[in-house]
Order: sequence, then structure tokens, then C-alpha cells
Amino acid sequence: MLNDPRSHGLWEKTAPEAPTTSPLEGAVSADVVIVGGGYTGLSSALHLAEAGSKVVLLEAKEIGFGGAGRNVGLINAGMWVMPNDLPEVLGPVHGERLLDLLGDAPKLVMELIDKHQIACELERNGTLHCAVGADGLKEIEDRAAQWSARGAAVTLLDAAETAKRIGSDAYTGSLLDKRAGTLQPLAYARGLAHAAVKAGVAIHTSSPVIATERNGGRWTVKTSSGEVSAEWIIVATDAYSTGPWEQVRSEQVHLPYFNFATVPLGHNLRQLILPGREGVWDTKEILSSFRMDQAGRLVFGSVGALRNTGLAVHKGWAKRALKRLFPVIGDVEFECEWYGQIGMTDNALPRFHKFAPGVVGFSGYNGRGIAPGTVFGRTLAEHILGRLAEADLPLPLTSPTEPNFRALKEMWYEAGAQVAHLADARF
Repeated sequence: MLNDPRSHGLWEKTAPEAPTTSPLEGAVSADVVIVGGGYTGLSSALHLAEAGSKVVLLEAKEIGFGGAGRNVGLINAGMWVMPNDLPEVLGPVHGERLLDLLGDAPKLVMELIDKHQIACELERNGTLHCAVGADGLKEIEDRAAQWSARGAAVTLLDAAETAKRIGSDAYTGSLLDKRAGTLQPLAYARGLAHAAVKAGVAIHTSSPVIATERNGGRWTVKTSSGEVSAEWIIVATDAYSTGPWEQVRSEQVHLPYFNFATVPLGHNLRQLILPGREGVWDTKEILSSFRMDQAGRLVFGSVGALRNTGLAVHKGWAKRALKRLFPVIGDVEFECEWYGQIGMTDNALPRFHKFAPGVVGFSGYNGRGIAPGTVFGRTLAEHILGRLAEADLPLPLTSPTEPNFRALKEMWYEAGAQVAHLADARF
């Protein structure tokens, strides 16, 4: 994408084409203008258009350019924060609402894929959160107990069952979440875009917003070659925000994350490694993740940026780590390599912002963008349609605030990941 093979890697190589779009030209009118062509923007556009609203979506680059086109592709339920901690952080009302909403969020993703026949390599066999050592096992035991108490379809697996499902004896156990799954993330974003266009949404790419004006009860959103007049603005730019809502990006600390994709594995290896095609991530502080695509490529990732010295460091570590995890795999060759930025908030929870009257947005997905982005997009549509009052939203209203030492933390994450991967003698 944009002539950079390390921006979207395998996903751009294997995703179906996006709908034909063009930059905004001239002046147009709509009920809602959406800024951002990722999961939140596309989901809100689709749900609004299906309800009869006239919607214009403006994307600065291309559909799925940000985190939507770069992530691992795990359709997770919930957030990183332990379930029982959410009511303590957000209060009992918003905490319980968010747990209910995000616990069921993968279901909405799969329903949209089925309804709109989106070709995105959907796998419905769940995910495995794998424990490293005794501390990791205690963590997933606590998580399993808390989700199980809420009736979630999660199961704690012992080391033997985990090894059977993964093809490696590296882990002391795992948490199987049957609500979850995997997909091809850029293909999903492009599929949502096709569905939105079919529903009547006007999508304009290469159309970064440069200014906004309030005129009576309506907003004028301006690009370099056009403008949109609308009653509502949805800000769906998240960690890649620039322009009028750059404070959304400034509220988040960027955590770089890379992925390597092997060449397709042979039939025998695919029967040994993730035969059920679950998505996997572990409990290490600098975590690793892996999953299989439908062609049999093993997609393996961790924290770090594939630039400068990081490219050689992380590639060397990934090859060593895969060989230790799966000795049968031997010396692997990578077909694709790419990385992006995860936006991390100070409490690892998303935000709801009302930037001005009629200007709203959710952001801060902390590496959990697929299901939350999709369900928050629907939530914004319901709010604008008058079906969901602000007081009934799943998050309290907050103002964007920049965390202390943001730039230093970002430098430390990138450099620290290199140091850790150079020193890591295991995986």
C-alpha cells in the first residue's frame, strides 16, 4: 500500500480488491460525515446507511490503511484488562456495559461477514491465550474464572491439550475462547467498504480533512479539493489520527508491532501446527502471536518495528523463535514482513469523546481493534439515529489528555523490543 511492502505485507497481497473510490471533489451534503476508513468508520457508515441516513466517509489514505489493515487478525472478545477490573476502573454501570458489549462483539463481526458474504478467511474455532511459566498459568486461570462466572464460552486447557492444539510443548496451559476467531483483517475492512457502498455510502479516499467549520446546526468538513456539510461528524481515525483530531493520536502511546509470514507450509506440517486454526498469543510481557492463514502460511509476530536495526534484529529473533517453538519446522523462509502501530491508552481501555456538539468518536483499542471497532461503529450509528442516548453509551464521556512522557515511552518500546529480542534465549 502506497508502494511500501512493509506497511500491509501479506494482507495486501491476499486481500480482494477494495471498492473503486476517488478523492472528494466539490461540495456535497450528507446527514453524517465519517472521518476514517477503518473498522469503526466503516461499521458506523454501514449501519447508518442501512437505517436510511445519507453518509459520506472520508479516508486520508486508503481503506484499511491504519491498524485495520496491519493487525494480526484475531477477533478477540473483551480487552486486555481483566474482566473484574473493568467495573473498578470505569464504575459499575459503564464497566458492566462494556463487558457485555465487548464480550459479544466477535458475534457481530461474524454476523456481518455472513450477512454481506465478505470473503476474509474467517475461522470460527476460537483463540488460545497461552501461559508461559507459572505466572502465566496463574494469569489465564484468573481470566478463565472471571469470564466463566459471567457465562462466557471459555475453557482452561492443560499443558497436554495445549500442546496438541498448537503443536508445541512450550506452554504450561492455555485459555480457549470459543467466542473468538481469526480473519484476514484487510479483506474484512474492504468487505465492509463494499457493503457500505452497496448500502449507499459515498466513500472518498485520498481525502484528508484539513479543517472544519460550524455553520448554524451543521458542520462543514473540508479537504483540499472539496467539502461536506453534515449535521454529525464521526471521528474514526484512532491511532493514526492527523489534522483536526490529532489529539486522538496524542492521547495514545504508539506500540510498534510486526508480523512475518512464512511460505505456505506443507500438508504434514499443517496437520501438526495449529490443526484447528485457532489464533494464538502468549502471556509474556513482550508477547508473541501466531496464526495460520488459509493457504497454510504461519503468521508470527511480536512487539517491534521493522526499520533501521530493528529489521535484522526482529527477523533473526522470529526465525530462532519459530524453530524453538516448532522444531519440526526447521529453518523457515518468510514470504512477507510488515508492521504497524498499536495505540495504547494509559489504562488500556478505549475512550468515548465528544469533541464538540455533534462531533463524536470512540478510540483507543489497545491492540483489540477488530471486534471493538466493529461494535463501537454500530454503537455510534445507534446514538446518532436516536436509539441510544449519551447516558446509555458503554463508556463515560472523557476529554483527550496526552500521557506523560509519551515520546520517550514510544522510543523505549521500539528500542526495548530490540534489546529483548537480542537477549531472548527462549521465544
